Amino acid sequence: MRLFLPTSLSLALFLFLAMPVKADWLNFRGPHGSGYAPDITTTVGELSAQTLAWKVTLPGRGLGSPVVVGERIFVTAASGPEQQQLHLLCFSVKDGTALWERRFWATGRTMSHNKTNVAAPTPASDGERIYALYSSNDLICVDLEGNLVWMRGLTLDYPNASNSLGMASSPIVVGDTLVAQIENDSESFAAGFDLVTGVNKWKLDRPKSANWTSPTVLHKDGEAIVALQSSDGILGLLPSTGSSVFTIPGGASTIPSAAASGDELFIPANGITVVKLGASGEEPRKIWNQSNQRPGTPSVLVAGEKLFLINNAGVLTCANRASGEVLWEMRLKGPFSGSPVAGGDGKLYLFSEQGVGQVVDSSGEKGVVLSEIELGETILSTASLDDGALYIRSDGHLWKFAKK
Repeated sequence: MRLFLPTSLSLALFLFLAMPVKADWLNFRGPHGSGYAPDITTTVGELSAQTLAWKVTLPGRGLGSPVVVGERIFVTAASGPEQQQLHLLCFSVKDGTALWERRFWATGRTMSHNKTNVAAPTPASDGERIYALYSSNDLICVDLEGNLVWMRGLTLDYPNASNSLGMASSPIVVGDTLVAQIENDSESFAAGFDLVTGVNKWKLDRPKSANWTSPTVLHKDGEAIVALQSSDGILGLLPSTGSSVFTIPGGASTIPSAAASGDELFIPANGITVVKLGASGEEPRKIWNQSNQRPGTPSVLVAGEKLFLINNAGVLTCANRASGEVLWEMRLKGPFSGSPVAGGDGKLYLFSEQGVGQVVDSSGEKGVVLSEIELGETILSTASLDDGALYIRSDGHLWKFAKK
């Protein structure tokens, strides 16, 4: 049987199939939680008053990055004298119009250091739902229209899971599981949650130490493996079951997170240590270590054949991914708390704590700052990229930069 379509319908179908698939930014540091999104081939390129598309006011403090799903952007905030009011907001990507806002009361502890706040973790999405984790250990799931799907007050189940400075690890969706690190000085654990019900699929005891790193995802033979980083080292596990795949002892940083690229993991441990996954049942093989390359608060970024890190003095180092050899260094207008991100255009996008946005061209023999913009507000968060656009938030505002 042959199926015939009207000419206009055939043309529409052809155009639809020929359109590029939009790459969404679904969690902290984008795809795989590593900060590099080569599929986002057209980013803003320049940060200036001419590329500022819109700016909207936020109702409270927050460090979590924006999450982009289709034509909507989602961000969290916390307000009130003790930050007990939890906000989850949705805006239109096109013009910043507020589409909806949901508010919840925190069920857990809301104390935090003055530099951070209760809305420190970045939300995550599976493209159908938004999963927002707060420092109060409240885990909330809504659909894209803002309808509540489920809510977990994790402090009710694990009453001692907190630290005196505030929690900040961001969850990530891997396959059919939401993976989160609830790691602290007391009741420390990691867990995999069912996306639809919020029920624990698995739970693992973790080192009793304050930890602000976030999970990242490696791939080996078509299988996704989640890497959890802590002061004890790295644990690789299967996201759906929590089963251990590998361990890398020896300790690692508890602030900047590792970056994954395929089956290689770039770990902030003894400077920078790079490992490559082996065959099933084998422990990862160390490729190289550079003890003098020490990232500060920002997480490591691997983009193409280059590795980038920023130290506490605001110096950006570009190294050869394969060997760790330093290719060039440059001092930026720091200091930085947010991490650098990069799309397919080969440019790095990052914002200093003083609110200075900087675009660095990393394609040449040395780094070049292409543009700067001073937003006049403290920015401690990491930017998010979308096709042709960049989003950044402070405590007070959410900005979109895009090509005209």
